[in-house]
Amino acid sequence: MDNIAGQNNALKWAVNISVLILVIAWLIPTVGLFVSSFRDRDQITASGWWVAPFSVELTYRTRGDADPRQEGDLWIVEGNIFESAEVAAEFTSGEAQITGFGILGREPAAYAPGEEVETRDGGMLTVNADGSYVYTSEEDPGSGPRVYFAAETPPNFTLDNYRTILTSDGMDRAFINTLTVTIPATIIPILIAAFAAYALAWMDFPGRGLLIACVVGLLVVPLQLALVPLLNLHNQIGIGQSFVGIWLAHTGFGLPLAVYLLRNYMVGLPRDIIESAKVDGATDFQIFLKIILPLSFPALASFAIFQFLWTWNDLLVAKVFLPSDEASRVMTVTIADDLLGSRGGDWGILATAAFVSIAVPLLVFFTMQRYLVRGLLAGSVK
Repeated sequence: MDNIAGQNNALKWAVNISVLILVIAWLIPTVGLFVSSFRDRDQITASGWWVAPFSVELTYRTRGDADPRQEGDLWIVEGNIFESAEVAAEFTSGEAQITGFGILGREPAAYAPGEEVETRDGGMLTVNADGSYVYTSEEDPGSGPRVYFAAETPPNFTLDNYRTILTSDGMDRAFINTLTVTIPATIIPILIAAFAAYALAWMDFPGRGLLIACVVGLLVVPLQLALVPLLNLHNQIGIGQSFVGIWLAHTGFGLPLAVYLLRNYMVGLPRDIIESAKVDGATDFQIFLKIILPLSFPALASFAIFQFLWTWNDLLVAKVFLPSDEASRVMTVTIADDLLGSRGGDWGILATAAFVSIAVPLLVFFTMQRYLVRGLLAGSVK
């Protein structure tokens, strides 16, 4: 018995460590997205989220906009690079330090701070670490010199990304459209799958085993294979690209998992309850409505969570089965087309959009998560 106890204890530690590793592996990218959603776009491009609390070296281009003055035969322009109109908004805290400067865009940090450099128009330029500069020329320069420089920029956390997402044109309409797609696309497959799961679990009829095998096989079929044929079918029957079309598409794609999950749960319910109800004269519909559905709520909630999360975050099916006009766009399409553009290179907007779009799914998940494990373990043990 001592050996068995020791083995159980070691196994418990292994399980706890494995769970901790999995939690950390999932948590790190989430924390990274959360931090990046508050960072400036240039800082995201220059450094990773894990160095967000520290200064970042960025390169800038500006022109010294101080007024020139004449002293003897020389014209002098003095000022501070950080106060020039082109970059002043980036250095409001006054904590930046010049790490290098240059006179060519391809070499923005070619010279060390304090070094005197001849410019292309024959003048002499010196830029110090605190941003102050002196430019001298034998001829009236008219304006200050063009300067490229690299600076240690303090951390810049801002809510601009969230303002961009929440106040963008059409986002309110896209939010309503997303609910319009997601709620029916979650309820319809549950209603259909519940009837099918009861029939496969408790009703004897020819071909039941074959139908169960087909349901299991459909779980591994990629939905991309059905997109074009299904859209052609929708066009032929007159629903085309519409909300009805996307409801039916999500229903078809979600039914295999729904039937499989609910059938596994229902088949594990106590047989005595079903048989007693039949002895008392209850019909299959009465048994299903008054006994099976209430007892199967954990499985129903589990599938509802998966289906809601999938349809809420879906982009591919929405692009195929919804019209391309602005009135029919969901949040994922609006974010992808209007805010990210064709290349999707704005990581600040992308990270912020991830957290804005995940708010409602998180609310649904935490509301129903207590049923998730019970529903997923359906049929795994007897």
